[in-house]
This record gives sequence, C-alpha cells and structure tokens, in this order.
Amino acid sequence: MSGHSKWATIKHKKAALDAKRGKIFSRMSKEITIAAKLGGGDPDMNPRLRNAIQAAKAVNMPSDNIERAIKKGTGELPGVSYEEITYEAYGPAGVGLLIRVLTDNRNRAASEVRATLERKGGSLAGTGAVSWQFSKKGLIVVEKQHANEDDLLLLVSDAGAEDMKVTEDTFEIITPVDSFEAVKKALEDHKIPTRSAELAMLPASTVKITDEKDAAAMLKLLEAIEDLDDVQDVYSNFDMDEELMRRVSAI
Repeated sequence: MSGHSKWATIKHKKAALDAKRGKIFSRMSKEITIAAKLGGGDPDMNPRLRNAIQAAKAVNMPSDNIERAIKKGTGELPGVSYEEITYEAYGPAGVGLLIRVLTDNRNRAASEVRATLERKGGSLAGTGAVSWQFSKKGLIVVEKQHANEDDLLLLVSDAGAEDMKVTEDTFEIITPVDSFEAVKKALEDHKIPTRSAELAMLPASTVKITDEKDAAAMLKLLEAIEDLDDVQDVYSNFDMDEELMRRVSAI
C-alpha cells in the first residue's frame, strides 16, 4: 500500500500520545465549515459534511464545536472564508506529494509550504506534474481483530469495493468514490468498526524507498508539512517496508 496509508497508521498510533488537540480540532472545524459552505448544512444530504462530522467525532471533538463549524459554513454565524488549494511537490527519492490546504491567506499558505519543502529536502512541482499519478478513492481501514479476512472481503466486494489489501494489523478497503458510502454502511450494518474511513488521493504506482536516510527524511518532511496550520491532508506515493518505517519513525 502507498505511503499515505502507512503514514496514516503511524499518525493514528501517535495520536494516542499527541496533546495537540487544539490543532486537531481546528483542522476538523475548517473541513466541516467548507463542507457545509459547499454542500449545505444537512449531513444527510451532504456526504462530505457527513464524513467530516464522523471524523471529528472519532477524535472526540465536542458537539458544540461541530455545530458552530456547520453554522459558520452556512452563514448562520460569522466566520472566516477558506480557500481550498492543492499543491504538487516532490520529496526525497523523487516521491510525489499532493498537499491539500484550507486557508484564508493564499500567499501565506504558498510561502509556508514552499519554505517547509525546501528546508526538508523537497520542492514544489508544476501543476499536473504529480496529480496525474493519483486518483480519488475511498479508503476504509479495519483492524484485523474486528473481522475475518474472507468474510470481510466477500462483504465489501458485494457492497462495491474494488480491492482489499492486508497489512500487518489491518485490512485496507479501497472503493470507487460512488461506492464509498455503500461499503461504509455494509460495515456498519454488520457492526464492524473502522479505524478510519475517508476519501483520499491514492497513487496508481509507488516509489519504493529502501535507503534509511531517504526514509527518515521522507517521514520528517511529511510531519513538518502536516504541522503547518493551513494543511489539511498530505498524500504521497512512497512505499517502504513496515519494519523500516517503524525504525525511522522513531528517529
């Protein structure tokens, strides 16, 4: 599986020790606000808003915060106007990156992304240089302890999933965008909990990293970019062995 999924697993494990709740809630709030602005404040009629609310609840964001974010998006409360921008970039070993930001200041966001890339061994790329390698897909992660592999594969395939990959401790279910909700519902109906469920930009092919120095640089670059206030998501096409990732993520 691509670096996006493996990096998400590391972030999930770190989250239990991460005290930066304010930053997490701010990121969730912005996503909810722009989802409500673009598609309305009713989650039953707005899949993007519904997914954003579910993600916010998964990190225990208070319901009052969620409601305020929705009302800012619909205009019921005053709020900041956010612009959604995706930057394309290269990281160590020629890895491709898509960096999605929600910002109220395009110039600041571009400057911070560029400076962070340059400081951490990456560089901005031209429009289309990287994005052609990625497609929007549903990505649902289920921990192995919650499901039998064969039964799960049959269930999600019947619901419209296109692939399921097995990692050390999870099943990664990949769906077309238009089957994402149906696969999620099938899991919910069978009481199978998910670690995460999102629409993500997944690569058609990956860049294998085997050098420990490149691997460490890649993870440090990802962490630095994701620490930027305007950054919502980072997608990449790197791949590395899980043992190497565990080793360098502790550096």
